[in-house]
Amino acid sequence: MTDDSFQRTDDRFRNLSSVRRAPAPAPDAPFGFDSPFDRTGTASSKWSRATAPGVIPMGLADMDLPGPPAIARALQRRARHRAYGYTACDPAGRTLVADWYRARHGAEVDPDWVLLLPCGPRTTLRVLLEIVRAEAPRPQAPVLFPTPEWGGFAQLCRAARIDFRELPLPVGPEGYRLPDGPLPRPTAAVLLSSPHNPSARVWPAEGLRALAERAAEAGALLVSDEVHGDLTHPGRPHPVAVTTVDPAHRRSTVSLNSVGKTFNCSGIPSSFALVPDPGLRTRFADALAGYGLWEGGLLEQTVQQAALREGGPWLDALLAHLAAARARLTDRLGAAVRSAPQASYLLWVDAAALGLPPGTARRALLERSGLEATDGAEFGPGGRGSLRLNYALPGSTLATALERLARLDLP
Repeated sequence: MTDDSFQRTDDRFRNLSSVRRAPAPAPDAPFGFDSPFDRTGTASSKWSRATAPGVIPMGLADMDLPGPPAIARALQRRARHRAYGYTACDPAGRTLVADWYRARHGAEVDPDWVLLLPCGPRTTLRVLLEIVRAEAPRPQAPVLFPTPEWGGFAQLCRAARIDFRELPLPVGPEGYRLPDGPLPRPTAAVLLSSPHNPSARVWPAEGLRALAERAAEAGALLVSDEVHGDLTHPGRPHPVAVTTVDPAHRRSTVSLNSVGKTFNCSGIPSSFALVPDPGLRTRFADALAGYGLWEGGLLEQTVQQAALREGGPWLDALLAHLAAARARLTDRLGAAVRSAPQASYLLWVDAAALGLPPGTARRALLERSGLEATDGAEFGPGGRGSLRLNYALPGSTLATALERLARLDLP
């Protein structure tokens, strides 16, 4: 890198715009997605990855965009009342989740299925794996999940001391496809990110139904991690697993979700689980209580209810911003994009097609362009030679990233 390659800052948590005061959003952009967004002083995990001045971190799945005003107002109102003790679960929160699914996805979720939790989806899944391990046939049946796939699945299986196997995802004209054929018997559980992380592929409803059937035949619980499910791009409906699978397989299916990714508030732990089987739901709640986690967290309820009641207009504007950013980035990178993103803000690219050495692509991209990405190897054997980029950026920052990508040896 030359000395003048990147704009300099004096704080590792600052973004490119933090050296000047951010202008007020334009009247036609009420949520400020195109305006510079300064994260100075917020101890951002994402910006801690910008280990040199001027680096743009595009690795961690965290948006560099201002969150919903409704959440800020709700937190301010609640903070003014100085009672911060234990809180009971508001049962209206379950109905609110069901109403959200009906309005946003056309999915009929029974409020009784809903568990409202004061912990993030990773913790929720970790506790669920404890139940899977305890109830798995002996000798222990493994957990299955695709590759490439979110690396947290492997980490959580290791932490739960449960065996796992990775199934290669076949590739078709539209990108990755769900695995075909019967699953090994017995199998304890099948884990799936839906939409897919890292490629942002929206799994077709018929594929989910077929996978649920194969999982049931193998005696497995299908767990669908749907934290990016509210972020499907225009024209791409999200099939909610528990309402998409055949009713005969519903009780062996769980959907996990959170307002964290949807509304850019992952730093406030919360999640909700859709568990149609009442017996599993009771065991799940009991297992969570064993870790000191009960429904009804103070911040969790404040944030969830504000997001689901009032966050719709913000989310609609966000999705339009992300779709436009996706188009700019995929047009620039062309054939380097392994699978056209249909949701969220993640782009899965072929390192070699960017002119980068596959084995050291992350380091090479950082050194040549000042762009930090996630190494595809973090997503299992199927991710080697790939990079994941996060394009949830203000318009000006995205423009800078595009200029830097143009310097690479693109075809």
